[in-house]
Amino acid sequence: MAHVLAVGIATLDIINEVESYPPEDGEVRALAQDVRRGGNATNTLVVLSQLGHSCEWAGVSVKEADAETIFGELKRYGIATQYCKQLDQGKVPTSCVIVSRANASRTIVHYRDLPEYDFEAFCEIPLQDFDWLHFEGRNVPETLSMMRWVREQLPALPVSLEVEKPRQNIETLFPHADLILFSAAVARHHGFTAQQLLTETQKLAANADIVCTLGEKGAVALSRHGEAIRSDAFPPRRLVDTLAAGDTFNAAMIDVLLRGAPLVDALHFACQLAGNKCAQAGLHGLDVPARGF
Repeated sequence: MAHVLAVGIATLDIINEVESYPPEDGEVRALAQDVRRGGNATNTLVVLSQLGHSCEWAGVSVKEADAETIFGELKRYGIATQYCKQLDQGKVPTSCVIVSRANASRTIVHYRDLPEYDFEAFCEIPLQDFDWLHFEGRNVPETLSMMRWVREQLPALPVSLEVEKPRQNIETLFPHADLILFSAAVARHHGFTAQQLLTETQKLAANADIVCTLGEKGAVALSRHGEAIRSDAFPPRRLVDTLAAGDTFNAAMIDVLLRGAPLVDALHFACQLAGNKCAQAGLHGLDVPARGF
């Protein structure tokens, strides 16, 4: 069991399932509603916890009722929160999600009234206690300071970086990561194929393994040694919920690499676990595939 710290956000997700996505200015009845904890960093930790790891979250929250849902679920999975900042004012980040049963697409409206986690708070964390650090690619200036600090203090500590969305100057983070996890949306934004994105990124991150998810087409990777790797997707028999599939994929990648298995095994396992996640609502009780390594 490894000790993993993730830096990023936690959200309150209000999820409404509808028969099909409504037209603009339309009105539909929700078939079901669920309120649960979300947020990329904490989603990844919840999956890592189910894969057998000890996890901690560093982020910002606020003392209000909605935060109780978030901290209650993190406690359920044994995820420590001692390095979080708890503010007296603000609003827990909230995502209102519409999930279409017709094709499992999801549309998200996000609101937040909290500052991001900062470098000053990060410096209080005893990094030597951890086996892996995972960062959401957000709040670029502060995250850059954090990643540089890690490299100065503990250069051998593995660091992963999730790049779900294009953000200004996010490429400055790349040289400080051992594993970079892109979404297909980033490649599309830059007008690249996934393989082109990996190749261009490697020019900035020569010592990193670089991965890009492709949804129903699986995922591709480029190892730090220049090896191109691909895995097919593992779609479920019935598509139920794609929320947090990417976070599940990221957790599976970290899990396999922590176990010392090669990148090709990590990519294959991550696609399998992400596919299994899409067959269920939420992250509780994931069907973990047998590891063939």
